Amino acid sequence: MKQLFTLMVLAIFCTVATAQNDTAGVKRDTIKPVQSADTIRIGNIIIITKPGQKNDSGTNNTSVIIGKKRSKKLNNISTNWGIVDIGFTNFIDKTNYSSATSGQYLLNRPGSNFPLNASDLQLRASKSANVNIWIFMQRLNLVKHHVNLKYGLGLELNNYRYRADISFKEAGVSPYNSATAIQHAFIIRDSISFSKNKLAADYVSVPLLLNFCSNPGNPKRGLSFSAGISAGYLYSQRNKQESKERGKQKNKGEYDLQQFKFSYIAELGFGPIRLYGSYSPKSIFVNGLDMHPYSFGIRLSNW
Repeated sequence: MKQLFTLMVLAIFCTVATAQNDTAGVKRDTIKPVQSADTIRIGNIIIITKPGQKNDSGTNNTSVIIGKKRSKKLNNISTNWGIVDIGFTNFIDKTNYSSATSGQYLLNRPGSNFPLNASDLQLRASKSANVNIWIFMQRLNLVKHHVNLKYGLGLELNNYRYRADISFKEAGVSPYNSATAIQHAFIIRDSISFSKNKLAADYVSVPLLLNFCSNPGNPKRGLSFSAGISAGYLYSQRNKQESKERGKQKNKGEYDLQQFKFSYIAELGFGPIRLYGSYSPKSIFVNGLDMHPYSFGIRLSNW
């Protein structure tokens, strides 16, 4: 019995010694329990179960993540449909009124002591509206989606509301002298008071901009800036007036507006807010009126 006990002690001693020799060259901190996490994805919900990590109830620790999406690959060309601009429009007036009067672009009533001047062509700033409807705009990736080329097609609608009681007239016989023919459009100071008096000028326009975007994956959470040019073709012009004496009148005609409009344009985006602006370095009139239109406002757009 003693011999059997002695043999058992020797066997246990040899087993322990062998185990110590096998782990002698291994650092203690490199021996770590192997654990794996089970992950289940259901739509935007991710469920992660971590074996070996127990919670207060004694079961495996489980975490749920909602709303994390895998990053999407951005397209090199993206399209935005139905963009709308709502803002104001006005003029920078550089007209030489003496020259415009002598050239009969501004026609004064004979014997008038108050010739037409800059105050007669001032606008009601709060009622001079600019509305642009962009059928589409596209963005073409140039440099890692941070630098893009933007272009599109749309309509620019401008309503210039005048303070004074002026009227736009087409080329024809002078209202003050039937024997005098005027070969171009002109403006007169009318004899009645208007409750509404505006000149409307509408264009089909093509914008071209260079765009910079700080957060291409989510433009509504980043800063963006665009600058470029726009070319517009005039397809409608009219002088719309309202008065007690004449009622509502919409006079469509040729009022010597430029057939083509060239503008510098810009857009600034901060988060979901988009602002736009434009300025034409050339007068919209082909006659002696030197007026440079500009507009600004809010843009309703996805990017």
